[in-house]
Amino acid sequence: MRSKLDTKALGLAALVALGLVVPLVVEDTYVRHLFIISFIYAVVAASWDLSLGYAGIFNFGHVAFFGIGVYATGLTAKLLGLDPWLAMLVGGVAASAAAALVALPVVRLQGVYVVLVTFAFSQLVLQVVISQSVVTGGTQGLVRVPTVELFGYNFLRDYKFGYYYVAFAMMLVAVACLRRLVRSDFGLSIVALRDNEDYGSSRGIPIAVQRLKVLVVSAFFAGIAGGFFVIYLRVASPEVFGFSTMSLILSMVLVGGTSSIYGPVLAALVLTFVSEGLANFESLAEGRFMLIAVAMIVVLLFLPKGLASALPKSWKERTAK
Repeated sequence: MRSKLDTKALGLAALVALGLVVPLVVEDTYVRHLFIISFIYAVVAASWDLSLGYAGIFNFGHVAFFGIGVYATGLTAKLLGLDPWLAMLVGGVAASAAAALVALPVVRLQGVYVVLVTFAFSQLVLQVVISQSVVTGGTQGLVRVPTVELFGYNFLRDYKFGYYYVAFAMMLVAVACLRRLVRSDFGLSIVALRDNEDYGSSRGIPIAVQRLKVLVVSAFFAGIAGGFFVIYLRVASPEVFGFSTMSLILSMVLVGGTSSIYGPVLAALVLTFVSEGLANFESLAEGRFMLIAVAMIVVLLFLPKGLASALPKSWKERTAK
């Protein structure tokens, strides 16, 4: 048992070390940009899997929480002059507050009704952003959002070197927190409710409270990722609420494998590079999401549990442990 744990620890340490040296050997700023975007999407996908995979809540409003993080951070940093580091935290809190609001009807619903309510919420937030153009910039977006500084270090002129490490650290912290969460008693309780709600309820697990906690926590990480997204790009656009964004991140969750922390992260890295790579080909740019959908079907046919099922057994998430 100890040897398996040591192997897993060494494997994870090797991957972290590899991630740390990437910007030292990859000087192309566009490739660094793709890594940064993939790290952001990895946080969103992994946190979505907390509610979708582990808790079994068909929450289609998760991208809205990401978008709320984008706009809450952008507005507080630009209009209120709040330090961008603190503004990102505001983005996470705002997303959690929105999740708590959505949870009020969702915790009592099942199946397709949860999908309808959460998707309607996402569209409602999009319409609010577009209609309040005086504040949000409407369809033109919010531009020239202040970016982060660290002890006077200039993130804008280092060829995305600093942004890479901030995004990488954010992903590592989020994954570590989510992994610890799903292996805790709380994680066991939400899996129990997902698998057999009546049994979990009979054992004293409060259904509504646990679902509320799941949505709030998962939204917080999505909001933080959204906050860094707008600080990095310095632009907040309504496209973050779009169906293409939702379908791409959902593909990461499904291709990576639900009920897994590492799977969506791996899929985020793969699909981000594939998606952006296809966008560079004029003949494929318009149909890239269709190609990703086909790839998702192929992966799920041969690996029904996603890419996570191809990982070594010692790496797989087992909430029963």
